[in-house]
Amino acid sequence: MTLELVTIPCLKDNYAYLLHDAASGETTLIDAPEAAPILSVLKARRWRLDQILLTHHHGDHIDGVPDIIEATSADILGAAADAHRLPPLTRGLIEADTVQIGAEKGYVIDVPGHTVGHLAFYFPASGYCFTADSLMAAGCGRLFEGTPQQMFESLAKLQQLPPTTIICSGHEYTAANLAFAATIDPENRALQARIRAVTRARSGGHPTVPVALSEELATNPFLRAQDPYIRAQLGMADATDAQVFTEIRALKDKF
Repeated sequence: MTLELVTIPCLKDNYAYLLHDAASGETTLIDAPEAAPILSVLKARRWRLDQILLTHHHGDHIDGVPDIIEATSADILGAAADAHRLPPLTRGLIEADTVQIGAEKGYVIDVPGHTVGHLAFYFPASGYCFTADSLMAAGCGRLFEGTPQQMFESLAKLQQLPPTTIICSGHEYTAANLAFAATIDPENRALQARIRAVTRARSGGHPTVPVALSEELATNPFLRAQDPYIRAQLGMADATDAQVFTEIRALKDKF
């Protein structure tokens, strides 16, 4: 039995996620932008909260922790290297550490770039990967602390996951990310179809995340630096993949 996933809109455009194991009754929260909507879902479903997994230290991912802890006494897990910028951790994590929800094991992936202490959490049995502001729907996070090379290498790790993996990212930025993607990959039919689907979803007030990695591989320009058409569009046919990625990130910053 796979874990049950609940996507919770928070703040203006953030998402938090709950993973629930019916057999054990255990529930894990990934990121805590604000407490009220998360506690509301827990109450409505009559779920106890056992642990919180934090992807990185930015306030729009951790500010709800104090009120949630007061209400639930859940454990807090996050990057050991970023412990000084996170709420007090029950357990510090490094790459290749594991976390447990019922009988299912999740793996910690170090994905610096957006911040230097950013983590992703991958649950292979259920097929979920929580990427927050590293790999985002149709984009990647702005480089506040890390380098383009770091983000390129982080995304390369995530690209190696099975294409069926469901990518759970941290924000509702998909429409804007796709608008940028269309400027450098305008003849991509999969991209055009995704733009239409996202427009319909947002007009109905529906989230556009999570999304399958296969769709990201087909439409997300930050995962497509090797594509000959994009390279030609950028005039970078002979550049390395990392150099093309760096240029795409710079163009997105100006978009």
